[in-house]
Amino acid sequence: MLLNAFVLALRTIRRNLLRSFLTILGIVIGVASVIAMVMLGEGTTAHVTNSITKLGSNMLIILPGQERRGPTRGGDNFKPFDFHDVEALKQEITALRAVTTSEAKSINAVFGNTNYSTTVYGVDNDYFVIKDWDMEKGRKFSASELGSGKAVCIIGKSIQKELFNNLDPLQADIRLEKFSCKVIGLLQSKGAAAFGQDQDDVILIPLKIFQRRISGNKTDISSILVSMKEGVSTQRVQQEIKLLMRERRHIKEGEEDDFNIRDMKDIIETLSSTTQMLTMLLGAVAAISLIVGGIGIMNIMLVSVTERTREIGIRLAIGALEREVLTQFLVESVVLSSIGGIIGIVLGISITAVVTSVFEIPFIFSQNIVAVAFIFFMMVGIVFGYFPARKAAKMNPIDALRYE
Repeated sequence: MLLNAFVLALRTIRRNLLRSFLTILGIVIGVASVIAMVMLGEGTTAHVTNSITKLGSNMLIILPGQERRGPTRGGDNFKPFDFHDVEALKQEITALRAVTTSEAKSINAVFGNTNYSTTVYGVDNDYFVIKDWDMEKGRKFSASELGSGKAVCIIGKSIQKELFNNLDPLQADIRLEKFSCKVIGLLQSKGAAAFGQDQDDVILIPLKIFQRRISGNKTDISSILVSMKEGVSTQRVQQEIKLLMRERRHIKEGEEDDFNIRDMKDIIETLSSTTQMLTMLLGAVAAISLIVGGIGIMNIMLVSVTERTREIGIRLAIGALEREVLTQFLVESVVLSSIGGIIGIVLGISITAVVTSVFEIPFIFSQNIVAVAFIFFMMVGIVFGYFPARKAAKMNPIDALRYE
């Protein structure tokens, strides 16, 4: 009986091809929208997570100022850190893998006739450990270069492209404001971060020369970056850092901290939960078009029942059961919905693949959302097809035969 109903459904769809296509289109758009929105959202979440992970491995950022007031890098309201704080962290907190500072300033870099605006960071070699950043060419800073503040620098790939036209930059001299530095290393490319900034657009120099020749301050440190050893409790390390900093900054019991500690994992979780929530909202909005498609199916099935009133009357008059008429129209509704749903799944996956390729975000195929979309469009076909099918099955054969 079901096979016969399926064949009759296909014949009816083919007989009214344009009308069937327009009906199916609503389901196609709905399913494709849901799948594309959810998969793109999951890809975006993965992209954000990966991008923030590139900023540092297992990293904490210690900044002067109270957290509720936001970062106050170099601000006047709170006491900055100094080298003694950095050394205390290295010696007192055994769970730390690396400790470094990160001073930055935007300046113009000049090589030959080329002038390029970039960001210069004053760092030491622990910076490469915390940032998980390896060298493509050249070397890191030597102990003597860090101790004396020698005029040497390590550049990112974007600097190589802009200043050197992708030629080998090693041993070249570039000018940074009022002094020149020799390029001793080229960093591996990291690409764009979570918010689109180019991570390769950097020049790294020893902290001492940064303080002496760029910032003009030889003691103050506006931020400290620390990386924890694997398997260490983040909460425990944060508590140890907090106690140490309170002691060093002479903060009495009951007084608020004049510094704050930010965990990159917390930032990742916050952004990931935000993107996931947006994905759910977009998927819910897209699902509304599936409901609209279902209403379209109901409308067309009601029209079909009206047009085929005499056919229904003849079938009932020659002995067809109500459940057979109900099944025929219900199967027709499900077939319409299924065709639209399958096309929608293929279209949604295709759109996701194209968009992720264009915007360079991960393509994440979600079996769960495909399964949910399949179940949903099948339910749409059954629910919205039942009422027209029931109307057809409940017809009085005599009245149906009299219908003009």
